[in-house]
Amino acid sequence: MAEGRGALAGIRVIDMATLIAAPGAARHLADFGADVIKVEPPGGDGTRRYGWGHPDDDVALFWKQISRNKRTVVLDLKSTDGLAAMHGLVERADVLVENLRPGTLERLGLAPDDLLAANPGLVILRVSGFGQDGPYAARPGFATLAEAMGGFAALNGEPGGAPLLPPVALTDEIAAIVGAFAVMVALRHRDATGEGQVIDVSLLEAMVQMLGPLPAVWAQRGELQPRLGSGIPYSVPRGTYHCADGVWVAVSTSAESIAARVLALVGVADDPRFADFDGRIAHRTELDAVVARWIGARPSAEVLAAFTEAEAAIAPVYTVADLMADPHVVARHTFVEIDGVTMSGPAARLDRTPGGIRHAGRALGADTDTVLAEVLAESPRRDATRPEEDRRREDPSLP
Repeated sequence: MAEGRGALAGIRVIDMATLIAAPGAARHLADFGADVIKVEPPGGDGTRRYGWGHPDDDVALFWKQISRNKRTVVLDLKSTDGLAAMHGLVERADVLVENLRPGTLERLGLAPDDLLAANPGLVILRVSGFGQDGPYAARPGFATLAEAMGGFAALNGEPGGAPLLPPVALTDEIAAIVGAFAVMVALRHRDATGEGQVIDVSLLEAMVQMLGPLPAVWAQRGELQPRLGSGIPYSVPRGTYHCADGVWVAVSTSAESIAARVLALVGVADDPRFADFDGRIAHRTELDAVVARWIGARPSAEVLAAFTEAEAAIAPVYTVADLMADPHVVARHTFVEIDGVTMSGPAARLDRTPGGIRHAGRALGADTDTVLAEVLAESPRRDATRPEEDRRREDPSLP
């Protein structure tokens, strides 16, 4: 029996997805105790070879992180036996996670309607570039496309410069959190009604969530936010500034009280141009220049100390190396090392049912025999409920 730990102990997830967004959703569930069974084709998930390899075995660090806390099973879904085993796993699961192009799951013989007929309480998370319907549904979907089409890239870059894409898998990580959240909502409904359902998460719509009021700014005001480098229209001064010793710092004045403290610190508290929000917006260039000159004339230690004393918002611009050495980050154990791999811990901290990391992504097919023998020995879930007494038997610590 899979080890039961965390608030999601007793929840079984079949993860047949690849790359980052959908497997990331399953990883969040695994961090909090769900038994996530990662199903791979015989050649292995491509994420095993994606990006930087671990120096000891050359398996991708992406894989070791995104597949942590999961059990790994190899099934050839193009074979009769492999497909039958997959059906057996799904009939005994709470959640199925997939990110095939819309229509592919059906062509494989795993149509959601059929899966729900066999297991009415099943929650199916489908992650794709553009969603399961609409004119673009059949297009290949990647985070880059969502960041370009979702309005994000157009906002990034210097004024008059090229639009910039984020240098990390931003949309994928956002969609992973959206997917995990949606699964929990669906499981809540399932536990109350016995009904499973299909969840449609698109990378494009996940990125659109990051735009805040900008769609309304266009629809109701006819305005587009321009590229402002590190600036944003509604917070001035705000950006990154270069200290005399070459260190970059970031300053925010999103609250009026903080803006007043920064203006006093740099010596322009009495300048009528900057007396209120509208004035600061109208004189953005001049105010940014004042702040840049003040910071640029001083070493970073002096700048940081002065802002901290004034209770103004400032932070050094860190590299990953700086971040991992920061005393606050160290004290909070933000990063952990598991099986020789350093990675961030669970995304949220729960004081009663904390998440945890039990192991990094495992070797190809490491759990195939154990999982199939264990899971397929159970009876399929023909009824539409997931009885609480079953979960309690699997994890006696549950109330």
